[in-house]
Amino acid sequence: MKRTSSLGSLGATLQAALVVVLVLPSAWAATQFETLHKFTGGKDGGGPSATLILDQAGNLYGTTTNGGATDHGAVFELTHVNGNWKETVIYSFCPTDCSDGANPFAGLIFDPAGNLYGTTEWGGNSALCSGAGCGVVFELMPKQDGSWAEKVLHEFTATDGANPLAGLIFDQAGNLYGTTYSGGAGPCDPYGCGVVFQLAPNSDGSWQENVLYSFCPTDCGDGAFPSAGLIFDATGSLYGTTGGGGEFGGGGGTVFQLTPNGKGSWTESVLYSFCVVSSCRDGRYPYGGVVFDQTGNLYGTTRAGGANINGAVFQLTPNQDGSWNETVLHSSLTSKNGLDGSDPYGGLIFDQTGNLYGTMAGGGADGWGVVFKLAPNSNGGWHETVLHAFADRPGALPLAGLTFDTTGNLYGTTSGDYSKTTHGSVFEITP
Repeated sequence: MKRTSSLGSLGATLQAALVVVLVLPSAWAATQFETLHKFTGGKDGGGPSATLILDQAGNLYGTTTNGGATDHGAVFELTHVNGNWKETVIYSFCPTDCSDGANPFAGLIFDPAGNLYGTTEWGGNSALCSGAGCGVVFELMPKQDGSWAEKVLHEFTATDGANPLAGLIFDQAGNLYGTTYSGGAGPCDPYGCGVVFQLAPNSDGSWQENVLYSFCPTDCGDGAFPSAGLIFDATGSLYGTTGGGGEFGGGGGTVFQLTPNGKGSWTESVLYSFCVVSSCRDGRYPYGGVVFDQTGNLYGTTRAGGANINGAVFQLTPNQDGSWNETVLHSSLTSKNGLDGSDPYGGLIFDQTGNLYGTMAGGGADGWGVVFKLAPNSNGGWHETVLHAFADRPGALPLAGLTFDTTGNLYGTTSGDYSKTTHGSVFEITP
């Protein structure tokens, strides 16, 4: 059975790409935009909603939520050969009963051996989650003949998490960490309020899942429904966001920290709860993850809120007493056709001089979203520059974050339009 995102229509879909700090070139005088691949919605995939990754040869890898051999999503590779890009589907999900997973919403990561790891929102053998399975964590291993073999590392069963929308990260010991949008011990209907989990490899090749934290044990002041990936700090603490819950009424979402304790348990702390005033000028619904700068400040986006209600870019600054102050760096315009964009779902990345880059799913000259840059001013403010405005030819609705290559080229995906006359694309912006 084909499944759409558990988050409803594309306009309410959450981006769950893994956000990492990238230190790369930043000189943008004039930019050149190129569509590298246009998805058809068929066997080549459709509706990519995740951030891309690159291998050492400069090839791009990503996922599509739909399309593939059975329209349950795919993993693809874009290979750069003689100035052209060729797409190859290296795995299509759900060839038979979807026990291998279905509808991957998040991006991928590599291990040192060149294997790929990711999550699917649906699939697995669980009879729960509307009978479609509660999602899986998978590994793709390259074979000598050029094909890839898939292995399911973990099937979620609702009590241990359900519907992972975010990608994964490794620690130095080879353990995997991620979030699920629902599931866990919390009281949210129908499967719980989401979890943070760890997968630890066993000597026999299997993996053991440990739920590090279940959100919303009581009143959801700690957050609910995490849709983005996690990041580590230098001490081994984890940081992320939740799209709902928080201290204040309305469930505007949170930025949280998980600190490891000496006996294997973890303590959750809410660093910031959004929507502290009725107009939510501080932002609302942080669906993307957060990223550190070199001095320990956190940065992210909110899907709504801000001065003009259509989203914001924010900074969290730590205080000596352990609290954090929030500053809105940029607020999107109220109109969908606001030239600076609106509705940022994805996370942010840095260049080496401290400029921020991201996407917005709406706004721009034609209302189909933008790629933007935020540059700090000498007076402490930030200036936004739109690097590209999408016009649904074929780019429309960029939900994911961005990726730099080593020479400063910027790569991303678009998901396609609401009517599905376009099915998404992979693009490059060259400085």
